Amino acid sequence: MQQRRDGRDNHPRNGAIAVVGAGLAGLITAYTLIRDGFEDVQVLTRDAHVGGNWAQGKTYPGLYLNSVHGEYCVSALSMPPPASDCGRTSGDEVGAYLETFGSKFLKDKIQYGVEVVRIERPPSGTGWRVRVHHRKTGLTEVRHYRRVVLCTGGQSAPRFPPNMSPESAAASGFKGIVFHSADFGSKLSDLLASVPPAVSSAEPDSPTVLVVGGGKSAQDIAAYLANEGRKVTIVCPNFDAFLAASEPLPNWVRKSRLLSLFSPHIYLRTWLERFVHTTWLGKKLFDLFWTGLVSASFKAAGIPLGSPLRNTVSPFWHDRVNDEGVPRPNGFHALALSGKISVVSPAYATSFGTDGESVLLDNGVSIRASAIVLATGYHSSWSAMFDEEAQEELGLKPHLAYQSQPYRWDYLTLRDPPPLNPVAERWSSSIYRGIVPAKNIERRDFAVNGAIFSTHFGYMLEVGSHWISSYFLEDDMRLPATSEVALEETERQAAWLRHRYPQVAPTANSSHTSNIGFWGWPQVADDLLEDMGLKVMRSGGTWLTWPFRVVSVKEIAGLKEERDARRALKGTSKYAGSP
Repeated sequence: MQQRRDGRDNHPRNGAIAVVGAGLAGLITAYTLIRDGFEDVQVLTRDAHVGGNWAQGKTYPGLYLNSVHGEYCVSALSMPPPASDCGRTSGDEVGAYLETFGSKFLKDKIQYGVEVVRIERPPSGTGWRVRVHHRKTGLTEVRHYRRVVLCTGGQSAPRFPPNMSPESAAASGFKGIVFHSADFGSKLSDLLASVPPAVSSAEPDSPTVLVVGGGKSAQDIAAYLANEGRKVTIVCPNFDAFLAASEPLPNWVRKSRLLSLFSPHIYLRTWLERFVHTTWLGKKLFDLFWTGLVSASFKAAGIPLGSPLRNTVSPFWHDRVNDEGVPRPNGFHALALSGKISVVSPAYATSFGTDGESVLLDNGVSIRASAIVLATGYHSSWSAMFDEEAQEELGLKPHLAYQSQPYRWDYLTLRDPPPLNPVAERWSSSIYRGIVPAKNIERRDFAVNGAIFSTHFGYMLEVGSHWISSYFLEDDMRLPATSEVALEETERQAAWLRHRYPQVAPTANSSHTSNIGFWGWPQVADDLLEDMGLKVMRSGGTWLTWPFRVVSVKEIAGLKEERDARRALKGTSKYAGSP
């Protein structure tokens, strides 16, 4: 271990920290750790540019954030206004923002083309042994780090449906190209070259580009290809829910805590939340709010009754919700309503036909396809970096849900839920707060940032980075005293998620959804702030007006100074001195 100048070898700021991943989570985590005086912070990314999924070469025309402007940035750097007429931030603009952040704040801290292939405990049992592969040279080396922060997100390991992978396509003799939506940016030119523009939409039997999936990526890809003149068909069991309006929603609606007020939390912090979720009149207002939101969105997008485009998940019970804003005339819904995108839903693509050009659906329909884009989700990014022994030792693996703990939340707004996902019923996440494996919580040498799913990623990631830094600094925090208590708290959180999001299985992609805040992200952020002894509900307001106050990352810009002041005042760390 590196010798600190003042001789305190065990000082928390000593020793190398590997921040794995250079998306927004990795960048803000490294930035916060460096500002807090950690001496050797190394950001490792397998890519040639920062940005993660938004890195140069991975984005494509027509890709936009599925959230409003200002929800994918941090307090140290404002996000420039979007250049598009639709008012949405494009993938290229997100990538440019992250490049700017990296070059401005982390210029000499990012190591490119360094892929982490294995993380494990060394024989000494202290710190981490990290095997990395250098993509440029092909060489592999083993490094030793005192701490590791995983910031790899949940969208880097494509999931393929059974019998629909590129390997299955090749084995069946399918003639067209097949790839996952994760590769759409790199494969786009090949796709456009191999599939000529449609001569006429009046040729129902001509091959189509088949997009499999109903999420935002599937919709964006289908819209882009249709706008490029290709014949497109989208197949899915259901679509993401969405918010839309005939004109932009005012900030006091969309950028406030209003949606979080109508999204119950594991505990209700305010009188107004208790009124909405536990009283008869509050439940009536709740029903009017969500029913009106769905109805207004369908109306703004012009989607008629009976349209398969209404086959969406619930925006309240699910985490698959996109903010469409003002619908665009060349957007997915408009193109589908005009017939430029064919919609087959509900349906699953099950296998390739024997003729080399068809795909079979579970409803017995056969579709002739010239190419296939699989927008079918992702596996956790963690499984490739840890073997079974390391996952078990660290506590990353999900655990069997405690069937003997009758956790209950008697909120009127959670009555009559949809069926419980079988995976969620059986398994629970083992990640405390979505940040630290409960089993490892006493060692303070491992954390995760980016596994709390929310609509305001920037705010959550920045607060999470401060929580991690305080945790590593051994500050006086509200933490479970033992790993056993941490696991009990984590199971209680998992039981809550089964109540709140019964159709979602957080353990299906733990690196993306170890915890879910979504519309209720302000309450989750407040939990983390409260853990650090810091002010909550920072956007202010009275007992009645707080839901309408605009939330901004600028309100958390001084978290470091607040933590420093609290540490100095109360002596809340064994190492209260400045770096």
